[in-house]
Amino acid sequence: MQRIYEPENLMEGELLQGMLASEGIEAHLVGRDLVGGSGELPIFGLLGLSVDNDQAAYARELITAYNAALPLSGDEPESFPGTLVC
Repeated sequence: MQRIYEPENLMEGELLQGMLASEGIEAHLVGRDLVGGSGELPIFGLLGLSVDNDQAAYARELITAYNAALPLSGDEPESFPGTLVC
């Protein structure tokens, strides 16, 4: 197993874990259970995505592509009903 990525938070870690699973890569989110103690533990380095050695290169490529992706223009609604714009 190799630790290939440190997500910013639990939500990003679970999202990336699901994305990797959809590509047939079994990823383990290490440190998931430690997040609840973040007031007592150091903030950085708690979470990490680990994959099998033979899938590490492909998993890194997928995560790099995910991080480089930009939103498609035109997908935003014209207005957000009931939302206060500041």
